[in-house]
Amino acid sequence: MHYGQVANFKTNSNIPIEKISIAINSNLKKSIIIKSAEEVGERFHSRLTCKNKTYRYIINNSRYGTAIYRNLETHIPMKLNIEKMQQAVKYFEGEHDFKAFKASGTSSKSSVRTIYRAEVKEMPNKRIWIELTGNGFLYNMVRIISGTLVEVGLGKIEPEEIEKIIESKNRENAGKTLPPQGLYLVEVNY
Repeated sequence: MHYGQVANFKTNSNIPIEKISIAINSNLKKSIIIKSAEEVGERFHSRLTCKNKTYRYIINNSRYGTAIYRNLETHIPMKLNIEKMQQAVKYFEGEHDFKAFKASGTSSKSSVRTIYRAEVKEMPNKRIWIELTGNGFLYNMVRIISGTLVEVGLGKIEPEEIEKIIESKNRENAGKTLPPQGLYLVEVNY
């Protein structure tokens, strides 16, 4: 799910910029909404010119989960040790080669990325938020990091082992890829 998705396109339309979102929304399915539109320079590219992005992964850590939000979060019924997850997530901050946290078949030439902020937050109603802000992310990187943090929360990986997993550059050492339910692009900054 994308709260903060940004897209750009060229148009010869005569519709005033302040009416573009209304015009587009009238032709979209109800599951998508354009919040605003603005004119940008010719060199702007919504993906290539961003400074950083923030992703959030939401885990429902209650015993039974929920039917209403089943497609919007991942349910993990086993009790997770949030303190250990909070210790472990800090190892992801900084510039690292995240080769161990990328899906096979990723087309990116380099797997070096910088994570500016990495947090695990305990939220009300047995929810856990994993939030990562970085200059870029590899395919499935957030879901793999989240899966690795779940392994920490379950006691299968110690927090200090994260550093060794990153250094190994070996995908087999990281946790499993969590499902897409629960992954949100929260913000893109230019």
